[in-house]
Amino acid sequence: MKKLLVIVLLLVSSLLFPVYSLAEEHTTPSGIAIQDLENFVDDYVDGYINQTVAGASIVVVKDNEIVLSKGYGYADIENEIPVESATTVFEWGSISKLFVWTAVMQLVERGKIDLDTDIQSYLPEDFLTKLKYDDPITILHLMNHTAGFEDYIFDLGYPTEERVTSLVEGLRLAEPEQAYRPGEVVAYSNYSTSLAAYIVEQVTGQEFYEYVSENIFSNLGIENSTAYLPIEKKQSVVQNKATGYELSEPSTFAQSTPFYVSMYPSGSINGTAEDLAQFALALMAEQDGDSSLFEEDASLDEMLSTSYSVNEDVPGIAHGFWEYDGKFRGVTHGGNTISFSSNFHVVPEENFAIIVLTNQAGESDLSYGLVKELVGEAEPVIAENLPDSQEVEGTFLTARRTHSGFLNVYYYLTSLTVRSTNPDEITISMGGVPAAYIQTSPYVYKLSDDNHLFIPINTLYFQMEDGEVTQISTSIADYLPTDKSMPLLMAYLIIVLICTLYFFISAVVFTIGFAWRKRKKRSLSASAKWHYLLNLSAVAILINVIVLVARMLNNYARAYSEIVLHIYLNYALTAASLVFAALLIVNWRKDSLTKPQKLLYFVSILNTFILIAILIIWQFYS
Repeated sequence: MKKLLVIVLLLVSSLLFPVYSLAEEHTTPSGIAIQDLENFVDDYVDGYINQTVAGASIVVVKDNEIVLSKGYGYADIENEIPVESATTVFEWGSISKLFVWTAVMQLVERGKIDLDTDIQSYLPEDFLTKLKYDDPITILHLMNHTAGFEDYIFDLGYPTEERVTSLVEGLRLAEPEQAYRPGEVVAYSNYSTSLAAYIVEQVTGQEFYEYVSENIFSNLGIENSTAYLPIEKKQSVVQNKATGYELSEPSTFAQSTPFYVSMYPSGSINGTAEDLAQFALALMAEQDGDSSLFEEDASLDEMLSTSYSVNEDVPGIAHGFWEYDGKFRGVTHGGNTISFSSNFHVVPEENFAIIVLTNQAGESDLSYGLVKELVGEAEPVIAENLPDSQEVEGTFLTARRTHSGFLNVYYYLTSLTVRSTNPDEITISMGGVPAAYIQTSPYVYKLSDDNHLFIPINTLYFQMEDGEVTQISTSIADYLPTDKSMPLLMAYLIIVLICTLYFFISAVVFTIGFAWRKRKKRSLSASAKWHYLLNLSAVAILINVIVLVARMLNNYARAYSEIVLHIYLNYALTAASLVFAALLIVNWRKDSLTKPQKLLYFVSILNTFILIAILIIWQFYS
């Protein structure tokens, strides 16, 4: 009887008080014990804060509660104001996009939006004027960044609030060309997200920021954040906003330029890390059956399910969230503005989330490095009889690039290069920064080193056709074979350098000669005068282009109206050059020229036409 009683008691207690594995219940997905989490994060952050990172706010969520919330470094270096995780406000950058997709899915649940319907049915007539393909663009295409839009950076952001327009005006002003057929290429697009937000406005009759405040922020108890700072000037946000910085040299930080956006749904939420943690908690609410975002748990399940994938071994897209193939499947999104970097990562299976917000431009060591340490990496299972890595060698351009206009040249200078290091390993390089990858299944490569810059594209899938790479797919962007070979690009560069040196040296020599002749009261022939003016006009074109490039490198957040004068000058100076070249040819026949003079004039005319041709090819007239 005693033994029977003991057995019954054990059975009852096991039902009332289930035995859980402490290792599973109280660890991060990577296996770090929760009681050791703060020390681990402190030690990790200590290697970067005040050295490569100005300040950071880090919040970790586990099992429906915040288990770590801490600020590091300074929100304001000059005034030594420390970061406070509960109150310091950061720019969330593109994490803001997740609130667009959440709003869309709420309206899908209510039957007001259909993900597979042509977006034209939600937009005013003739709203989109630059579509290249007749194939319909759907809301799902916008979510998956497969609508085919090029990356158009003008009028995206401004250094002051004065230039900010309404969302609809911003969309009309910055409409990009359609470069790809819908559904074929992942080309990350701010325009697509803001267009989806405008559709939310059309469907609901509300400003998008009002919809977010009423249907998401208020439901989650988000009080210290705003979806549109120029309009919703909450004092708690304005007063507690961190200063943004750039790393000018090791341990030296310079204040960044402010960034105000007309297409604000794509990246303008300002808020705290703890507010963002409330969003993370809501995404994992299905664990206890109570979602603050949706009426039905199935809606949350659908939003976090895969909506786009090219290969079962490659993370895809989950209705606007990036999938991450860590130790457990994650859904994530990073954010970058001119002054802030961030990362938001949720592991639904483990009921775990981590938020990292920094006031540091282009930061990756905490935003991605620390996140990787906490979510863990799956041990790669390497298949046998894999294709030789030499098959995937080549040079590729990101699909997220400018196709129309002179900025297209920038992407050729920052191309992705793939080189085989052994039959199953490759090294890829972007902007001169390398990273190593190992092949795990046919044409699937996974990052095999600790370069934090490449964590967002930690898995590559090379799509092949007739033995050639047609497309590289990652969870956040695709890469396409370059249409201009490296030898051709080098030839362009050499030709431009030769033309530049020729015209600048000629201008100096001819100016000195012109002044000497004038002093000696010797007249110039008509041919010599037109030749001199031809060289000066070519120099003027080069100076105009150099100034244009320098201005864009100094601050790419510009309105097109700020640089259009350079385009007009290119037209005017080119027209002048062609007139001078024609007059030189006409007077060439009238004047008695020596063979060296004829050769010199011919070279000047030839270089002028070569310069104009290169400017046309690289679209410096548009």
